[in-house]
Amino acid sequence: MKQKTLPYRVYTVPILILAAIGIAASAYLALSHYRNYTDIGYSSFCAISKSINCDTVSQSPWSILLGLPVALWGVLGYTIFFLLALPAQVNTQERRNLWDLLFLIALLFSLIDLFFGYITAVKIESYCIVCFLTYVVSFALLFLTWIVRRRFNSHSLLTGVQKGLGFLLHQKSILGLLVLLVLAFGTLRIFIPTYWNYHYPQLSGNITTGITEEGHPWIGAEDPKLVIKEFTDYQCFQCSKAHFFLRLLVDKYPDKIRLVHYHYPMDEKFNTVLVKEPFHTGSGMLALLTIAAARQDKFWEANDALYGVIQHGITAFNIQEFAEKLHLDTEQLKKDMYSESALKQVESDIRTGLKNNILGTPSFIVNGKVYTGRFPNEIIEIINEE
Repeated sequence: MKQKTLPYRVYTVPILILAAIGIAASAYLALSHYRNYTDIGYSSFCAISKSINCDTVSQSPWSILLGLPVALWGVLGYTIFFLLALPAQVNTQERRNLWDLLFLIALLFSLIDLFFGYITAVKIESYCIVCFLTYVVSFALLFLTWIVRRRFNSHSLLTGVQKGLGFLLHQKSILGLLVLLVLAFGTLRIFIPTYWNYHYPQLSGNITTGITEEGHPWIGAEDPKLVIKEFTDYQCFQCSKAHFFLRLLVDKYPDKIRLVHYHYPMDEKFNTVLVKEPFHTGSGMLALLTIAAARQDKFWEANDALYGVIQHGITAFNIQEFAEKLHLDTEQLKKDMYSESALKQVESDIRTGLKNNILGTPSFIVNGKVYTGRFPNEIIEIINEE
């Protein structure tokens, strides 16, 4: 007895639903990416651990493709797929040809997801739950479009793609929507601000800098109403973000806020009490580098530049190029960097952090209170009350 094929819509409607899920998931990832860089206190629901963390993926330089967040490309791709799948819901021969084209698009999605899956596992070494959902969607679309082709189309893939494109060229409404979508996306590509690149305020004569009696560099008010002590690590994205917002605050309230820097590298070679396994290896050396730069009165320039370098995921670091960029004496920089006094300063900062029960970065001490992993939201209120 010949097995009956299920009704056409049983196969096609789930494809529409999956494409809609892909759009929603990509939109969430795009919003999460934006908030990761612009919201000082943001943490996504899937920032669960070091190995399962959507935020780590968003903060990676791999999250940007051709000048836009990868998630926005996902929104575009799944939306195009959804728009093409809509007319294919009607069971006519010419519309069924669209499934060959949709199968090809789903295959492209799957190959792209295989690439980003590799990047996530090997380069970023952290997994994103919502990203994984989009991978499942892509492979499910590939499987279901293959099933539809097998059940309802008998011609070759190439023939079906040609006929599908021919059908689209005669559908002015669908073609118009696709053109508008691509144009809108192109406009977005031109005008969207690169919020993922932090541009620190330029140091000027209006902003005072100095060294505390204990030897810590500070920036801001000479007679401050509020002192913020930051404990940061140069390989910590959240430290970079927090420091960026603090620098903006100092620039806005130069006569009220003083920001004091403490080195707190989460480097197993330096912070041996807290860090038992390799983690942010090299951040201790970067701390020594800024201490050496401070001896040439360029601490804040070096500090801001380092965060900019690390933000773009550059792992190979050239001290000479760095020194030339900041107009530093390279030989003196290297000499001071490897001096015993520089090492003692880092060790002293780490001891200060441990005494204050600081277990991670970024951490801040404001009015004697320790804030770990977050920026004190009430800081503006404190400033206005002073």
